[in-house]
Amino acid sequence: MHPPLPFNARAARTLREKLGMAHGHVAYGMRASYGMTHITPDHVAAWERGTALPTADELTALAGALWCAPGELMGHARTLREHRLARGLPVEDVARATGLTLDAYHRMEETGLWTGDKRQSAALGSVLGLPPRDFIAITGLEDELARLLTEAVSTRWQAHIRAIAKLVAIDRRDLQNPLRTMQQDYQTLLAATLSRAGGSTASGEDGRRYIEEIVDHFWALLPDH
Repeated sequence: MHPPLPFNARAARTLREKLGMAHGHVAYGMRASYGMTHITPDHVAAWERGTALPTADELTALAGALWCAPGELMGHARTLREHRLARGLPVEDVARATGLTLDAYHRMEETGLWTGDKRQSAALGSVLGLPPRDFIAITGLEDELARLLTEAVSTRWQAHIRAIAKLVAIDRRDLQNPLRTMQQDYQTLLAATLSRAGGSTASGEDGRRYIEEIVDHFWALLPDH
């Protein structure tokens, strides 16, 4: 069972109104062009009110009726399936682009667990146009990123920048200031903890919390990625 799609009700209403369409026009377009014979104006109105959510097939048809990409009607995509739907790509196209069999790729979508190798992961990022943060999350590399970032802020960030840059596919020059800032922030927390503890310990709740949220801190310093 897939989680409900992150549907953007306000965007659906705004797009419809910009086109000068009534709920009935949208419903008719979905029925006539996409075979959604069960769709009525009440369905469209309910989606816009947020009292109901369209299925994946209904979302695709709704996007077609509103002359937009499915992604324009979605909130932030979280899963492999949602990223594919947001780009309006059939399962077959993504499987072919990544060099996977249809069954293998479909299984990854159903389980939410990407198990492709590095080449297939790179192809996935390309075909879905994944920004670095989404690529890392979908391909299951967040734990590795967290490990590298923890080592970077705990020791010398310069010694880890190459590995981090390779993992997230971001130029090393763009990572220098974020990593420097993160190390300074973390070391400041440790210094404050040492002061409060009379110099007896370098651990503390603030420092532990920073490490637990280190991936979020990293992306927050890279807003364009």
